[in-house]
Parts: sequence; C-alpha cells; structure tokens
Amino acid sequence: MTATLVSASRLGVRYGGARALRDVDFAIARGEIVTVVGPNGSGKTTLLRVLVGATAPSEGRVRRAPGLRIGYVPQRLAIDRTMPITVDRFLALSGERDPKARAAALTRVGVGGRGDAQMTDLSGGQFQRALLARALLRRPDLLALDEPTQGLDQPGEAAFYKLLASVRAETGCAVLMVSHDLHVVMSASDRVICLNGHVCCEGAPMAVAAAPEYRRLFGLGTDGALALYRHVHDHAHDAAAHDAAALREPAP
Repeated sequence: MTATLVSASRLGVRYGGARALRDVDFAIARGEIVTVVGPNGSGKTTLLRVLVGATAPSEGRVRRAPGLRIGYVPQRLAIDRTMPITVDRFLALSGERDPKARAAALTRVGVGGRGDAQMTDLSGGQFQRALLARALLRRPDLLALDEPTQGLDQPGEAAFYKLLASVRAETGCAVLMVSHDLHVVMSASDRVICLNGHVCCEGAPMAVAAAPEYRRLFGLGTDGALALYRHVHDHAHDAAAHDAAALREPAP
C-alpha cells in the first residue's frame, strides 16, 4: 500500500469574517501527481499553504507523515532590487552547502551556468526554474507548486511539466500543483481536484474530463473548446451520478 504523505479532514479556513475553504477532505500519496484547479479566489493557494504548513487551518485537521520533507515553489516571490542576491546564494538558503550540488540542481532544471547571475536579472521562466531548483535541493518527499508555469510560453510550460514528471520518476516524490492550464493538467496529472471554496469534483483526469459536471463547470462545449471560466452552482452534487462517471463528488 502506498504511503499517504499528507491528509486533511473537514478542513476549513477563515480570514476574518470571510470563509476561504470549508469541509475539504484531501490526501496525497507518495509518487502521485495531483493538480488543484479552480477560479480566482477559489482557495487553491490557501489549500496549498495549509497542506505544507505555511497557513494554519481554522477548522479540521491536517496530518503529515513523520519526517516529511516538503519542497515549496510559491506563486510569487518578490526580491528587493536594492538587496542583490545571486542565484547560487539564493539556492544556498535551502541549506545545501555543497556548491557542486547547487550547480547540478540548476543544470537539472535547465538553467545551468546561471549561479553567478543576480536573481533580479533572470527572465520569468529562469526565475521559476531557480525556485524549483531550490525546492529540489531539499530532496522533498512532496513537491508543492503554486502556478509554477506562470510567465512561461507554451513550449516552456510543456518542458516544465515534462521536467516534473521526470523528477517524480527519478525520486518517487509526490507532486501537488495549483494550475489554471486545464489542457496541460489533464495530461500531466494522476488526479485532478476542482475547488471553489470546497471540493466540487475530483477524480482521474480522463474520468473528470468526460464528466458533464466538469465540462459545464469549466465552460467546455461539446466540441471541447474552452470558453470563459465561470463557476456556477447550478449542478447537483449527486454522488450516484458521479460514481457512474468514475468521479467522486462530495456533498456541499
């Protein structure tokens, strides 16, 4: 049986009077690639931060495997241009003291030879790869990434997801991503979770993509064209119907 790395039960998060998440059940096992999708403000980043321990839940419980090592790639990282820092020095903040290991990590993610460059001089794609290199230096059991392909063009996105798949294959780590790219998500994930304050639907990519509820949720027409995303609660959370489509959908 594959070991569960992180699980959450009846998870809820409030910011003041606003509820960001409610009644979220979640689990990820070693070696899985799980992607969370949903509209802006749906709680995707909040869920990721709670699962990695960066944000405390208001309700429910999170369990992490003993000694769990997490590599976290945030959606944004602001670096003050008045305080220069080289890429190599940034990687050293991971705790890795060996400069050869840091250089190898940069090569691994496709930005070899950039260790002496200033972080602020990197392109958007190079910056994201440097963040990934720093996360990998932690030798994570769980790699958590929040919109990791932001700022990348389509070929860059495809290369990035291919890299994640190879990292998973080589290390056996689990990968948990927040993404907005539905087409790539379907080919890059073992499991997809649709979130809008709560888990609206969840399942294997092929099952989710074929489910009428999912297609309606993401504005997908019968021809597969992607329309403007709108999350409208005009669908019933009917477990039986979802079971028929090999899709689990919990009650609201």
